[in-house]
Amino acid sequence: MLKAKLEALIANMQKIELFPEEVDYLKKQQILSDEMKIIEKNDVSLFNDSYIERSSKETEELIAEESVQFFDQPISFLKKHKEQFIYIETSRFNIIGIDSLCLEVDDVFGTYEAMLGLRLQKKHEKTIKDFLEIELMDKNKSSLLFSQADGLWDFNFAINGIDGFQEEMTISEACRLVYLFLFKLIMTIEEKKQ
Repeated sequence: MLKAKLEALIANMQKIELFPEEVDYLKKQQILSDEMKIIEKNDVSLFNDSYIERSSKETEELIAEESVQFFDQPISFLKKHKEQFIYIETSRFNIIGIDSLCLEVDDVFGTYEAMLGLRLQKKHEKTIKDFLEIELMDKNKSSLLFSQADGLWDFNFAINGIDGFQEEMTISEACRLVYLFLFKLIMTIEEKKQ
């Protein structure tokens, strides 16, 4: 699953930009070739093809489409604009089995929330829940519900509970944190299958 998606990403490419965690994974899988030039990146440039919207939480009406420069905003933007959520699409999300990511601040708890549809089979429920138990600092700040109709997990969690979260981080850093959290989840599921 993860291996196949990363292989497709790097196929026929002489130069590829990846997060260090992706490079480590590919090395363990013995996928990298000597001819390939790997550039390790830790920044928003890996999400340069993103489509970004800000919308009203109440009506879901579009407030504005944003450029990738919006990623430079601090994540606290969402606390100042609690009535809004940010919708993000990028081709890179395909690697971790999601189409899009929504970020907002929870009205009741004031936590930063990630909301997404996760493309994993229902049979992985125990592994997902075990992963959340270990990896999320606040176990009560997640919601996981499988939708038979879509074949997706409706998955919401407080990104405050991910190790490394800081309220001073940018939106791009928060996206990277969520991406790598989900990347680690998919790796965990693959390891359980072996």
